[in-house]
Amino acid sequence: MDDLLPISALQHYAYCPRQFALIHVEQVWAENRFTAEGRVLHQRVDSGESETRNGVRYERSVELLSRDHGLTGKMDLLEVEQGLPAIYRPVEYKRGKPKVQDWDRIQLCAQALCIEEMKETSVAEGAIWYWEKRHRETVAIDQPLKEQTMLCIQAAHQLLDEGRTPAPIDDAKRCRACSLAETCQPQRFRKDASERYIKELFQQCSGF
Repeated sequence: MDDLLPISALQHYAYCPRQFALIHVEQVWAENRFTAEGRVLHQRVDSGESETRNGVRYERSVELLSRDHGLTGKMDLLEVEQGLPAIYRPVEYKRGKPKVQDWDRIQLCAQALCIEEMKETSVAEGAIWYWEKRHRETVAIDQPLKEQTMLCIQAAHQLLDEGRTPAPIDDAKRCRACSLAETCQPQRFRKDASERYIKELFQQCSGF
């Protein structure tokens, strides 16, 4: 693929394809408390220096690239457990709390896919550090998660290539935490879609 997709964009797509399109197709961005706190957290993480402790090398702000999947980006932390072969673990920092949904795990898995390609190795697990709860979640980079991540990558690339912005998702709870809610205006678009559906249904019924 000629066009490289930012790895962080996959979390946007998994959370809401419309949010992804507003940011990466229409180039719209707005900040709220959540995005500001996340930005400050990543600045702190990125400012740390690499070090080795107890046989584990901690590399910060590692540049990533995958030609196979058309991805590029920078990861917060790469743990390299020294040995033959070395064991690689991507670590992503998030400001919030652990989630049932796989939005964050998809982003982490995409980092693992890049590492596998760049280092010609396999990545068995990674971790997500949730700052709000001071909790480290170990994530198995297994085949189901890889398949889900690759589907997300393909869908995001397709939406980017099409250059279109889809309708809002049905989960209104996500909209309340989204910094683009004012620009997106999901309630208005949901209303428009409902009216259009009713009109189409009426027209179909009138044809009998």
